[in-house]
Amino acid sequence: MASATPEWPTPDAVGHRVVHGGTRFRDPVVVDDGVPGARRIVTAHLGAGASLCAVVEGRSVDTTMGFTPLEGLVMATRSGTVDPGLVLWLSEHEGLSPHEVAETLEQHSGLLALAGTADLRAILERDDDDARLAVAVYVHRIAGGIAAMAASAGGIDALAFTGGVGENSGPIRAAVAERTAFLGVRIDPSANATTVDGDISAPGAPIRTLVVPAREDLEIARGVRAVIPPSRETR
Repeated sequence: MASATPEWPTPDAVGHRVVHGGTRFRDPVVVDDGVPGARRIVTAHLGAGASLCAVVEGRSVDTTMGFTPLEGLVMATRSGTVDPGLVLWLSEHEGLSPHEVAETLEQHSGLLALAGTADLRAILERDDDDARLAVAVYVHRIAGGIAAMAASAGGIDALAFTGGVGENSGPIRAAVAERTAFLGVRIDPSANATTVDGDISAPGAPIRTLVVPAREDLEIARGVRAVIPPSRETR
């Protein structure tokens, strides 16, 4: 923010937000258990909301989300990253108010705008131009984001898919793996088709690819227990 607008104040409230923080704590731990020595991990939380994160030795060093969850990947109804000039153009030439622009980018964009539905499962079952375009754009943004996260981490030792789509959509994982093969991502087709929790890497793959259940509820519970002292009373 400051690099683009040096004359603007930059209060602490302005900066990157990690909205999928629950999985960001859990994923590296699970991956480390399954792939000892994996220092550089890229986590792909893919669901109605979606984001990527680069983790080096347990510490987040980059994420696709920005000041709001709107930045980054194409999502169910969110646009993901767009040219700021588009926002200015919509306001100046189409007369949209800030609220209308925000409503459009948050609730009426993404897969919904591309294919007419926010349901990726339904899109994958279709065979029409809009559906194919939606999947192509969705996968393109994910693959490009993984490459960017790998660059931020100085390489990649493991890729973890999580979230509703990441855990349950073998076709999306396969398409992303194909686009990121140059990074060393190789998956086993049989494992990819059946695994909901575990390693789906192809034999001999340079990096490990895993499916990790999100279980954000566990991280929330751990966080609560960490800040609230245990009661002395036994009930």
